[in-house]
Amino acid sequence: MTFAAAAMVLTATVAAAQNLDAGKSPAKLFADGCATCHRSPRGLAKGRFSLTLSWFLKDHYATSSDSAKMLAAYLESVDEPPPRAAAKSAKKPARSAPRPSKPVQSQ
Repeated sequence: MTFAAAAMVLTATVAAAQNLDAGKSPAKLFADGCATCHRSPRGLAKGRFSLTLSWFLKDHYATSSDSAKMLAAYLESVDEPPPRAAAKSAKKPARSAPRPSKPVQSQ
């Protein structure tokens, strides 16, 4: 076996052994890696696309693309849906009729 082939085998073995996220649930991934700075997973997805969120997590926080995808899906699942215009208008109180003007008293 040449030196380059041996180095590739050792590198692949070491890289596979370093996946510290393997077997963890997404909630556990958040608790272990994110809860130090973030109290809650709510709002962290902030309406981002799943793919870009997954890439961001892989580049900065997750140890593998699979754990980044799982964490992204988890963050999206607990994120609150964006408000809709119809939902906003349904929550607004109905306008009351204008108040009658006070009668002017004559002197």
